[in-house]
Amino acid sequence: MRGRLRSILLVGLALLAVGLYLLPELIEPQAQGTIPHEPWPVSEEAAALHASLVVGDLHSDTLLWHRDLRDRGSRGHVDLPRLRDGNVAVQVFPAVTKTPMGMNYDSTSSEGADLVTLLAVVQRWPPRTWTSLLERAVYQAERLQSVEAAAPEELTILRRAEDVDALLEARAGGAKTVGGLLATEGLHPLEGELANVDRLFAEGYRMMGLHHFFDNRLGGSLHGESGEGLTEFGEQVVRRLDELEVMIDVAHSAPAVVDDVLSITRRPVVVSHTGIHSACPSARNIDDGRMVAIAKHGGLVGIGYWDGAVCDFEPAGVVRSIRRAVELLGVDHVALGSDYDGATTVAFDTSELAALTHEMRAQGMTEAEIRAVMGGNLVRFLRAGLPQS
Repeated sequence: MRGRLRSILLVGLALLAVGLYLLPELIEPQAQGTIPHEPWPVSEEAAALHASLVVGDLHSDTLLWHRDLRDRGSRGHVDLPRLRDGNVAVQVFPAVTKTPMGMNYDSTSSEGADLVTLLAVVQRWPPRTWTSLLERAVYQAERLQSVEAAAPEELTILRRAEDVDALLEARAGGAKTVGGLLATEGLHPLEGELANVDRLFAEGYRMMGLHHFFDNRLGGSLHGESGEGLTEFGEQVVRRLDELEVMIDVAHSAPAVVDDVLSITRRPVVVSHTGIHSACPSARNIDDGRMVAIAKHGGLVGIGYWDGAVCDFEPAGVVRSIRRAVELLGVDHVALGSDYDGATTVAFDTSELAALTHEMRAQGMTEAEIRAVMGGNLVRFLRAGLPQS
């Protein structure tokens, strides 16, 4: 009897181990995908133009998932081979550290079960990440650092302004290196400690989003329950980010927080992944007036590729939102902000970005406008916004 129980226990443990091994591969395809489609049209002229561009994207949550960036994946939207296919020079990688169950654009509580805790366990992240949001951010930075260390010819992490010029010089010489920038999807990893801003900076984070889908100790989220502006702690954080020359992202922040940030910071801010409300009246998109205020403050707005941001997420629909952003904000303040790998369904992955270049030409955008939006504006923003020494 004892031997039989032992056998049953061993079989159960084996099944559990197999399940934990397979779960990441089962979970991720359910969280995001690319709709089935025939190849999007790309004319010879558009392909040639796209090959000459410096392309950059402000937001891809790839570090959240159980994938090796160096391998071409069959799921999700971003990896280094597909970034090279899309001629992407700069990719921003935010760390996602908390995502409550039942998140929605209208009202999400910070309480209850957290999806990232589940992912940390089933994807076999180090146990230190299971209970600490700070350690989750540190671990995701370590993952990107490990890719850089193993393959510096494929990926370089952008930490200073001079790194941008070094990357572009290398690419002009024929290198296919991608510049990766570490960012945060909300600053709840600070865990209420101002000193942790410096800890994240030491780990390489150079763009920090203040909020995600829920209110935190800095203030209200666009999708939270309070609608409040910056707390005293939030104001301290914004001032410290300024001192460190860290770029501030208000993509998920409540309107009152956006107003408070603009009144405090001396530096331009970014809305890394969003849409334009007058083009897509979604609760995901803040009002046009605040977008204009962000642009007047020197900011940059990244247009996303999913339905909650642009309503129609095929290439033509994405470009219509881009054109509306250019009309509203001026061409110098518009960029790409895919939200790839962010539990989103899209119509094209990063290898297919030439379809956007084709569609921009088809909708009458000039070459200068295309160059600016596809990456020129992001490069300029990083040169000015990254630490200068």
